Amino acid sequence: MTPRIVPRQPFPPLRVRNIHGIEISVPDTDRWTHLQFRRFAGCPVCNLHLQSFVARHDELANRAINEVVVFHSSDEELLPYQGRFPFDVVSDPKKTLYHRYGVEASIWAVVDPRAWLASLKGNLRRDKPVLKGMPNGGILGLPADFLIAPDGNVVAAHYGQHADDQWSVDEVLQTVP
Repeated sequence: MTPRIVPRQPFPPLRVRNIHGIEISVPDTDRWTHLQFRRFAGCPVCNLHLQSFVARHDELANRAINEVVVFHSSDEELLPYQGRFPFDVVSDPKKTLYHRYGVEASIWAVVDPRAWLASLKGNLRRDKPVLKGMPNGGILGLPADFLIAPDGNVVAAHYGQHADDQWSVDEVLQTVP
């Protein structure tokens, strides 16, 4: 198992292309970076969660917080839904970044009752992504969140225990000084 990212350590640099082909770097030397690891493109929990970040994007941007979201789906799967998000979305269908940063999978992602309400709410949304068979990388992925300062140090890290165990917008805003 890959060691987990912990606060007060330098974040191992990341240089990738988002789903629109634009190169991005983490850390961002000009802004705070909230790096989120989500599950798959059609995940109703992930979509519901990220809609709260879309709705409050201006508030995050005004605090110099850059959102970067990683999914274990392909660009083609992500573009119809996450392609319209006002922040960077990165595809990682081979889960290379998940392994590199210690983000795991577990049956508890879907069997933990704390994830059920979010799954139900996400599935009831009118604009929910449409699943076409078993998602790439499966449905057992766990979320993770990292807050990285412009100097490259990890300020906070959270590894989720179930599909709906991730930071809210308010938690991100409260963590940035």
